[in-house]
Amino acid sequence: MSIGTITEHTVRVNGKEIFVAESGTGPAVVLLHGGGPGASGMSNYARNVDALAAQFRVLVPDMPGYGRSSKGVDRRDPFGYLAVHIRGMLDELGIKRAHLVGNSYGGACALRLALDTPDRVDKLVLMGPGGVGTTRGLPSAGLKNLLGYYGGDGPSLQKLRTFIRSYLVYDADAVPDALIESRYQASIDPEVVANPPLQRPSGLRTLWRMDFTRDRRLGSLSTPTLIVWGRDDKVNKPSGAAMLADRMPNADVLLAARTGHWVQWERAALFNAVTTAFLKG
Repeated sequence: MSIGTITEHTVRVNGKEIFVAESGTGPAVVLLHGGGPGASGMSNYARNVDALAAQFRVLVPDMPGYGRSSKGVDRRDPFGYLAVHIRGMLDELGIKRAHLVGNSYGGACALRLALDTPDRVDKLVLMGPGGVGTTRGLPSAGLKNLLGYYGGDGPSLQKLRTFIRSYLVYDADAVPDALIESRYQASIDPEVVANPPLQRPSGLRTLWRMDFTRDRRLGSLSTPTLIVWGRDDKVNKPSGAAMLADRMPNADVLLAARTGHWVQWERAALFNAVTTAFLKG
């Protein structure tokens, strides 16, 4: 894969450092990564930045709690906390409106930001977003595996290998060992181990706050939205696509066959083409 010219900088939001990688010119597109152990912006979107930067100003932050950004997340309202800091990042960069592209945890952040401040978002692309129907049935096997990574005997390379190859993607053989090793090293940062950014919700109020299908604002959110879901997603259930489409008045849905939770990585060519067409359309 080829990565074009990338600039890196850090902005300060509410006393926290947010690391941002940037490439390209044009309308702003923010790529928000998922919440798996060792995740970061550029590792999640390595196969997408070049294609999107040909048409847009692409911003790839490390979400609060991950990568080179400050650690720690408010567990009482984690999606709200993420949205506040990403919106603050846009403020610091002088960006009044942007397209938001979010995978999993990042999708939950993007959707919450749009619900809280719809005037700041042009279009949404949500790939298997978190927080969809999470109080309406038992969690998936992949989500339980993800949330248990720092429990028990603590993080390990084998735990992460199992999560990525058994739950994150459809084709386990497609994931190189180097990617898993890199994410493992990031996942054992002492600050992260002491305070993992993604944990089981504490308390019923937090749990309900994290389920977008119970948010009445969803029905009046007119932001043009593309919902992309891997048909074989084992982390966030593909039925979430229909849940969102039933509630959002301006949402299109694409189900990708033979694809797991990491659509933008497994089906990069499809994702890049569809996302570019949708954002420019």
